Amino acid sequence: MKIDEKLVSRLETLSMVEIEDKEKMANDLAEIVEFVEMLNELDTENIDATFSTLNASTPLREDEAIKNEIIKDILKNAPKSKDGFFIVPKIIE
Repeated sequence: MKIDEKLVSRLETLSMVEIEDKEKMANDLAEIVEFVEMLNELDTENIDATFSTLNASTPLREDEAIKNEIIKDILKNAPKSKDGFFIVPKIIE
C-alpha cells in the first residue's frame, strides 16, 4: 500500500484532524505499514487459531457486596437529596 500526501490529506478530511506536516506523516505511516506487513512473513501454518501462551484460565474472585458509606459522603455535598437520591429540578412537564 502506497501512502502519499494525497492519502494523508484524505485521512485528514475523514478524521477531521488537522495534519500540519503531511510529508512526515506519510513517511511515518509508510514505516508503520511496512512493519505490519512483515507479519505476513511469519510461518503460522502449524499453529492453531486458538493458540495461547497461557495454560491457566483467568482466576475469578468471589463477588461480595461491601457496605460502603460513600453514598452518604456524596449526598452530603448535594444541594438537595432524599432517600439516597439527588433531588433535581423538574425539566419535563
